[in-house]
Amino acid sequence: MKLKRRSKIPKFKSYEEEARFWDTHNFTDFEDELEDVDIVFDLHRPKKETLMFRLQKKAKSRLEKIAKSKGISLSSLARMWIMEKLHSSRI
Repeated sequence: MKLKRRSKIPKFKSYEEEARFWDTHNFTDFEDELEDVDIVFDLHRPKKETLMFRLQKKAKSRLEKIAKSKGISLSSLARMWIMEKLHSSRI
């Protein structure tokens, strides 16, 4: 019987906790625990919903700077943060 090896990747209680972990660890240190997945992009399919909102220039600049430091787009960062907040909301 083959024993299952214990994962070096901890269980996370929140997206924030997971983000902090990956900000301080390199995923290549865990390659033996990762699995390949297929990612499909459909660039021609329109979004189901669009939300537009106003933001002060200074706040937008900060968002852009943070997004750039994470290597993602401003809209991806904003969407990620909104989803995290919705996930943690008790309503």
